[in-house]
Amino acid sequence: MNIIEEIRQRLEGLRDEKNVEFVSKLFPTIDSGRILAIRTPVLRDMAKEVLKRSDVGEFLADVPHRYHEENQLHAFIISLMRDYNQCMAELERFLPYVDNWATCDQMSPKVFARHKPELLEHITAWLASPHDYTVRYGMGRLMALYLDDDFEPCYLEMVAQVKREEYYVQMMQAWYFATALAKQPEAAMPYLLPDANGNYRFDRFTHNKTIQKAIESYRITPAQKSYLRTLRRQE
Repeated sequence: MNIIEEIRQRLEGLRDEKNVEFVSKLFPTIDSGRILAIRTPVLRDMAKEVLKRSDVGEFLADVPHRYHEENQLHAFIISLMRDYNQCMAELERFLPYVDNWATCDQMSPKVFARHKPELLEHITAWLASPHDYTVRYGMGRLMALYLDDDFEPCYLEMVAQVKREEYYVQMMQAWYFATALAKQPEAAMPYLLPDANGNYRFDRFTHNKTIQKAIESYRITPAQKSYLRTLRRQE
């Protein structure tokens, strides 16, 4: 039995039938037959184990995977990689097969924090990708790594220039700007204001969702929340 068959058989043995229906509702983009409803801590522990195997590359090369949990395991293995070049190579191979928000958002390699200049080149390419979850991933990395000490106003513009209609891209765009309003309010607030001609930077859904997420954040002050409420768009 090779590693692919071994992992799949092991995951199938961990299937939580009672929770499949509930978990399936969280991932409307995935067929319920591909969901095993295995809890995240179990998959994270398995990732640590699988990464140590000499044949881990066989599993990582076997894309697309059959099960959602195989994708999750794949994402957690990449997240644990300590060599930047290896991590990036595996990430670039895997990103086109990411098909849901959880796999996208939970793939967070710690090694990226030590390679921010190089990472920006990849993020720029990801934001222009035809794959919606690759675009979402690029926004997520900008949100996680470049809104604090390494912040530059041009990063806001990189995200604002993305014009996509996919729900999960727009939601990440809103999440990014809501977080930016908390961490870099002076730079981020103008993106919610109309220009001299009354035009806005975002479509109404993304604009209002940004405000909603910001208002829900404990990092936004009551005064900021009151002001943000006045910026909601009705048209």
